[in-house]
Amino acid sequence: MDLDLGMLLIRLALGPMLVVHGYNKVWGGGGLDGTAGWFEGLGLRPGWLHARLGAGTELVAGVLVTLGLLTGLASTAFVGLMTVAALTDHRGKGFFVFKGGWEYVAVVAVLAVALAVLGPGAWSLDAALGLPLSGVVWGVVAAVGGVAAALALLAVFRRPAPGGA
Repeated sequence: MDLDLGMLLIRLALGPMLVVHGYNKVWGGGGLDGTAGWFEGLGLRPGWLHARLGAGTELVAGVLVTLGLLTGLASTAFVGLMTVAALTDHRGKGFFVFKGGWEYVAVVAVLAVALAVLGPGAWSLDAALGLPLSGVVWGVVAAVGGVAAALALLAVFRRPAPGGA
C-alpha cells in the first residue's frame, strides 16, 4: 500500500504537470502560432507541425500517466519530450534550471523511467485492466526508446538558423 500511494503521488505530480505544459502550448498566451514560432526559433521545422506534435504528445502522455494507463509507453513519451527539450531549449545553458539549464528535464525523464520500472501502482488503470506495461524491460524501453525517438526527430527535423545552437 505504501508503494501504491507513492506511485500515485508521483503520477499526480508528473501527469498533470505535462498536461498543463501541453495545454499552454495550445491555449496559452501565443497559442499554437506562438508555440510554432518558438519551435522555429529552436530550429524545429516546420514549427506548426512541432507545435501540434509537442502539445499533443504532452497532453496524451500526461493524461495516460495521471490515469496510470499504458504506463511504459507514456513514460517513453516523457523521456522523448524531455530529451528534445534538453537538446534544444536547455542546451548550452548548464545544469541549473534557474539559468535555463537541463536540471528539470533530467529529473522528469529519470522519474518517468523509474515509473516505467516500478509501474503505476495498484490504484491505476493498468492494474485494473491487468496490463503488464512496467518492469525493467519497460524501463529500458522508456529510456532507450525515448532517447532514440528524440534523436530521430531531431535528425530529421532540426534545422537551426545559421549561427544558432
